[in-house]
Amino acid sequence: MKCRRCGDVAQVALPSHHTGFCPDCFLDFFRGQVERAIRRHRMFGPDERIVVAVSGGKDSLALLTVLGELGYAPEAVHIDLGIPDSSVPVRAFVEDFCRARGHVLHVVETAADGLAIPDVKRAVRRPICSMCGKIKRHWFNRFAFEHGFAAMATGHNLDDEVSRLFANTLRWDAAYLSGQGPTLPGEGKFVRKVKPLCRLTEFETAAYCFFQGIAHWHEACPYSGGASFTSHKRLLADLEHTSPGSKTAFYENFLHTGRPAFAAAGKAGYGELRDCAECGYPSSGEICGVCRVRHMVAGTGGPPAS
Repeated sequence: MKCRRCGDVAQVALPSHHTGFCPDCFLDFFRGQVERAIRRHRMFGPDERIVVAVSGGKDSLALLTVLGELGYAPEAVHIDLGIPDSSVPVRAFVEDFCRARGHVLHVVETAADGLAIPDVKRAVRRPICSMCGKIKRHWFNRFAFEHGFAAMATGHNLDDEVSRLFANTLRWDAAYLSGQGPTLPGEGKFVRKVKPLCRLTEFETAAYCFFQGIAHWHEACPYSGGASFTSHKRLLADLEHTSPGSKTAFYENFLHTGRPAFAAAGKAGYGELRDCAECGYPSSGEICGVCRVRHMVAGTGGPPAS
């Protein structure tokens, strides 16, 4: 196979695009897909402050790198979850990466807020991935808001987005379906959330990291076993292998046709929000879910986490 752009030998085959690229042309393709996503979904402007949620995995490090290549000046924020034998080496890895490449890095420690994940796991009888996600979303948004960032960018790729869409469609979850997409506008104390890698697959992000020499953290979270998205990704990968381009078509058609149809139902499903009486961030009740979890970890009672 020859490179679609320059005619050299292609080293990356992309069946969903019916094409292939040499390394240099693939990197141009990757940057172009990110630029197109930012422009099409009105994610942010060249002068706005952006912070990237960095876990140490390939997607977040690729996003931080490519935004810098495109002329933005993204800063990074890492959440230290306080998980023994995991959080310390991951944090050190992220710190080394950002130091070597000149990225400003901020670190938020959930243990300092009484929410070390091992303690949450012991105190709350709900799937720990759900609780961890709730806590991380709270702190990513809170950090971005309190430090004046216009947008919080995450490394969710096309595979992540399609897996989530598939799961929400299986449940016909109108509230989540109404809010899923590459850009979630900011409102009040909610900072704008954006996903610039939404047009790129996990494979394409891995290829970008390989050609750019980006080492990334490979070890899975010790608490992540049995996550449902893993099986959903395998199922959708089989579909993509049989019918290349299916994932992109599913996602793009949803954004064009499906999401608008769920908009009204989604607003009704969330109800009216108020400021949490403790942390001051949006909540459906007097106390937000994260503050309720903190009470449960501390053993001070409070209603069950929602």
